[in-house]
Amino acid sequence: MRRLPFRRLVSLATLAVIGAATMGTTAACGDDDSATGGDSGPVTLRLGYFPNITHAPAVVGVEKGVFAAKLGNDIKLDPKTFNAGPAAIEAIFSGALDATYIGPNPTVNAFSKSKGEAVRVISGAASGGVALVVKPEITSVEQLRGKKISTPQLGNTQDVAIRYWLKEKGLKTTKEGGGDVKIVPQENAQTVETFTSGAIDGAWVPEPFVSRLVNAGGKVLVDERDLWPDKKFVITNLIVSTKFLKAHPDAVKKLVEGQVAANDFVNTKPDEAQQAISDHIGKITGKPLDLKLIKQAWPTLLFTNDPIASSLKTGLDHAVAVELTQPVSLDGLYDLKYLNEVLKTQGQAEVTQP
Repeated sequence: MRRLPFRRLVSLATLAVIGAATMGTTAACGDDDSATGGDSGPVTLRLGYFPNITHAPAVVGVEKGVFAAKLGNDIKLDPKTFNAGPAAIEAIFSGALDATYIGPNPTVNAFSKSKGEAVRVISGAASGGVALVVKPEITSVEQLRGKKISTPQLGNTQDVAIRYWLKEKGLKTTKEGGGDVKIVPQENAQTVETFTSGAIDGAWVPEPFVSRLVNAGGKVLVDERDLWPDKKFVITNLIVSTKFLKAHPDAVKKLVEGQVAANDFVNTKPDEAQQAISDHIGKITGKPLDLKLIKQAWPTLLFTNDPIASSLKTGLDHAVAVELTQPVSLDGLYDLKYLNEVLKTQGQAEVTQP
């Protein structure tokens, strides 16, 4: 497996399948030996995440030692970066990963494919950070008719979002790229180049690609936050393997303590957090993420421990409406017991259990 190139740093829902090396490598498929020992003995927690802005709590938690401090001496953190939701889920399925930060669509897919057995959502992480950026001459949805708009991947979270939004506006799309608006799935790493060359007229993408496209001459036509109640929708949550949760509940609770502490760091020390993200990505890719780009994207994101379960369910309903998936029961997906225990201990408001 090769190192993750800078130009392909994207949010989960948007990414192609690869694993990275060293800290950023996935474990050998089927190798479950590292998650050994009971909670009274040595345990290794293999934690997945994507090195990008929408996974800021994970990146900061690893870079600043927040997770390691909360896990203590008896639980070893083994962080692994991924460039794709499907890759992280496959690692969960194969027993090569114990927990991961990930987007809503891969979360639903993992739960559905395993018939509700493989994973549980144990915390939220981030909301927002997604927009439709278009050529400046496009000022209305009707002007999108006949245009080519990029999304990260057919059926991914952003792909579903734009197809449903267009459907609500009376514009048709097809899986094959036809219809009133032609949806062109492509890796986010390509979007700036195809946008500036005129091959596409816009893109519905997550940060930092929203900011990159704006800096390349585009303008935001739709900020996805405006489409959701209270401007909140899940972009990243934290899931754990059900097997690991049952075997090592104390380790999972300490991981949740780390998540809450990481979000506290991100929210109370934004400048330090942004620098940590730039530095950490530089260690993985050899090229730090531009600090100015991080600061530009930052206000569009809300780092919250609430997984905003209602938005995940609504997103699933939207995917069904645009015929990209089948209805799935999400009963049992969320296990927020430890999150609420941690929040209560800290005097913070508990999250409603779906």
